[in-house]
Amino acid sequence: MTTWRDRFQKMSGKTRFVVCRMMLHLSGREVAPLLGSFNQIARQAMDSDGDLQVLGEGLVEVCQILLQNEIYWRSAANEGDVFWEEGEAGDYVSELFTDSAQRYLSGSILEEPAPEEETLTLPVTENLVVMVAIALEGESPELETDLADLSALKAALRATINLHYQERLRAIQVHFSPAQLGDELTDDQLLLNFPELIPL
Repeated sequence: MTTWRDRFQKMSGKTRFVVCRMMLHLSGREVAPLLGSFNQIARQAMDSDGDLQVLGEGLVEVCQILLQNEIYWRSAANEGDVFWEEGEAGDYVSELFTDSAQRYLSGSILEEPAPEEETLTLPVTENLVVMVAIALEGESPELETDLADLSALKAALRATINLHYQERLRAIQVHFSPAQLGDELTDDQLLLNFPELIPL
């Protein structure tokens, strides 16, 4: 649904930017190994020196991993806004990045992953929160809606993959908490640090 402001800005030839963040909480003893996959994607992102194409390929991998592990989805949240000025969109991207990075034991595909411990007595987290923030040009109805619903969330993840292949992404951020094997996100820490999550 477009507003009168959207229609006016479109008529004046301005570019529309959407900046949004999805949060997905997965739970179960089987979610901890996903951290290995996310840290491998993080290493590839670091090696690429922030190349948007490589980051997009990593984003596709993250979305596919999430879609393949739907059985562990427990709760979700999303937020976002529409901008007609690229600078304002960039400021909001930075704001989301800072917020995601400050979440409990959060790691990013843009940060150097910490070396994995060589001990067999690491605690195994049963909670994992993945935060995906993107900026795109144009519109994406699948992302510009409430995603606290299984079918809407699946559609949003698929749409995110398509946006990469359509070369419409202008910024990509992926954070996950905890950041590495051996870190643990308890139920209490989950409630304290991710209060916006809504059960699916």
